[in-house]
Amino acid sequence: MRLRSLFTALLVALCVVAELWLPAQAQDAPKPAGMETKAGQAYLIEASTGTVLLAKNERQSFAPASLAKLMTLEIVFRALNAGEVRPDTTYPVSEFAWRTGGAPSRTSTMFAALKSQVPVADLVKGIAVQTANDGCLIVAEGMAGSEAKFVERMNARAAELGLKDSHFGNATGLPHPDNRSTLVDLVKLAQHLQSAYPELYKTFSLPEFEWNKILQRNRNPLLSIGADGLGTGFADGSGFAIVASVERNGRRLFLGLGGLATDKERTEEATRLINWGFDGFEMRQLFKQGEVIGQASVYGGAQSSVSLVAKTPVEVYVPVNNPERLQARIVYRWPLRPPVSAGAEIAQLNLLSGDRPLLSVPLQSAASVDVGTLRQRAVDALIELLFFWL
Repeated sequence: MRLRSLFTALLVALCVVAELWLPAQAQDAPKPAGMETKAGQAYLIEASTGTVLLAKNERQSFAPASLAKLMTLEIVFRALNAGEVRPDTTYPVSEFAWRTGGAPSRTSTMFAALKSQVPVADLVKGIAVQTANDGCLIVAEGMAGSEAKFVERMNARAAELGLKDSHFGNATGLPHPDNRSTLVDLVKLAQHLQSAYPELYKTFSLPEFEWNKILQRNRNPLLSIGADGLGTGFADGSGFAIVASVERNGRRLFLGLGGLATDKERTEEATRLINWGFDGFEMRQLFKQGEVIGQASVYGGAQSSVSLVAKTPVEVYVPVNNPERLQARIVYRWPLRPPVSAGAEIAQLNLLSGDRPLLSVPLQSAASVDVGTLRQRAVDALIELLFFWL
């Protein structure tokens, strides 16, 4: 049996968070130069890597207002993809939908006429382009029989998608005590809409939509700078909010902002942060696909450790100015016991710039590790016992 170093075992046991030396080109990876924002909440990420460029109160709960319509559209998009409904399926305009979200409501509306029939394809356009409250209610009643039943679907689906801090009280986002979300959840939902329903997602970028002989422009203020989605919201006490996505030269950013004082301030801050995200950052590869990133100790195994690799290249989107060393930490649950299968996810690589989390990447075992001999297991058991005693 290969001699196992007690000192090394104890060191690893005491430190299941392992610091890594990054490649030379990554050691000088920069950080943002004190980027500030007027927004009460902010969350900006690069899509392909998930790198967090800016985070401020991103998990703070707030009333999403019309941004709740993103969840409404997710239910409709999914139903369309599954064939549950068709674009030409029509639903009636009830008096409730007309009074609560239509012309009499004096809220954002597509002006659907009372007792008329509206195709699902046009309801989707009304919701995505005009944030139509009547459109949300018409489709909710049509698909589920009532808004309450539709909201049950919204909350069940939100849980499936991992929107842990979101709950919806209605399909419109109109004031309701049960409406709450966070920018992390809303940006995650936006990413899902863009990746899962690429054709339907294009509806968000339509410049205008006409219904009932009334033409309305798209309410997204960032279309002029290349945004192709998603929506805006306003609620008393929460201020003005936006969730948007922009793609330039093959690179996509998702932005969420909340707690802004005015519509104008929301547009200005969103534009400034999107431009900063594209102009001030660059992509860097830290590890190649399959490259050994670190080791995890295996207790009682035929081998004392196993190499850790990433399934895909590890890339990070970093600022181009004001360099600061990137930190990489491998985290795994200790003690790691055999058998360990090759390709099993057993660790996490966390990348930070200073104290700012950038990215988390799952790590896999590069090889399998079988259960060790009786002597190997006895030695490791003694080391584990000594560690806990210390």
